[in-house]
Amino acid sequence: MEVKVKVFSVNKTLPYDASLLRINFSLPQINEIALNISQRSTVSGINEIAYALKALMLTDLTTLAGDDTAANVRRLCVRACLPFEPQFFEKSFERTLLPDIHCAAVCVYPARVADAYKTLQQYGKLDEISIAAVATGFPTGQYGLQTRLQEISYAILAGATEIDIVINRQLALIGDWEGVYNEVVLMRNACGERAHLKTILAIGELGSMENVYKASMVCMLAGADFIKTSTGKEAVNATLPVGLVMIYAIQEFKRRTGQIVGLKPAGGVRTVRDAIAWITLVKETLGMHWLQPELFRFGASGLLDDIEKVVRNGVAQLEKA
Repeated sequence: MEVKVKVFSVNKTLPYDASLLRINFSLPQINEIALNISQRSTVSGINEIAYALKALMLTDLTTLAGDDTAANVRRLCVRACLPFEPQFFEKSFERTLLPDIHCAAVCVYPARVADAYKTLQQYGKLDEISIAAVATGFPTGQYGLQTRLQEISYAILAGATEIDIVINRQLALIGDWEGVYNEVVLMRNACGERAHLKTILAIGELGSMENVYKASMVCMLAGADFIKTSTGKEAVNATLPVGLVMIYAIQEFKRRTGQIVGLKPAGGVRTVRDAIAWITLVKETLGMHWLQPELFRFGASGLLDDIEKVVRNGVAQLEKA
């Protein structure tokens, strides 16, 4: 199978600047803001359907199981391409007014990238649905540096267009932020312009919100296109307070450098209600223009199940009305 190599516009690596790691936020205030947003993010009726479909189109549909096979990766990709049967919306909506509804990406292990590429190619979706591969010793990162870098190259050669790397939490926990930066720079270089780089902070293992902020900053300085909360394998994953700290880092980084970085909550976003809370958080902080696949994603394996339930039930209610 011949893989078509693409070239992307990617973020630049900037010089390490310790001044960007200075923190100025109140943790109680962050928790209060996050709580208020979660309480305001209840919608119903056609608005809930619209939010659910928006969340779907921002989702990296994910399978990261030890028993993944070519067959279940193919099923994942087919579902990402066709989450609803084509005629589903015809009774309730003018089909021509709806966008082509599909997930933003599929996310798999490097060994399964070729399976995803083959299926998306068969469905003519390679230009619409990205292939993300977790790499660099996911989820722990406890491998030699050269091995982690080789994994990036392997995934890209197999057809990955996005690489979700894990940072070295050991360096972060001892405060060696320049060491974290140097490793991510090498990972940015390994991706080059052939793939976007999403850096997983594994926030549940960083020990503090201050470390979440600093990890966000050093990854962005190193050239990350996205900062991502979690592997989904930690005890604590994506939470709104963590998201708000990462957003503050994104905003300050943009103010200081002019460079724009995306956000990806992953792990724990299981329901449409969860997704609406995150969408509301982004809308009220970064702005509506951030709610596009180029700047915001959900990493999820079970979210699509709830999206499908909400949309089908909502459409059934509209048809009865």
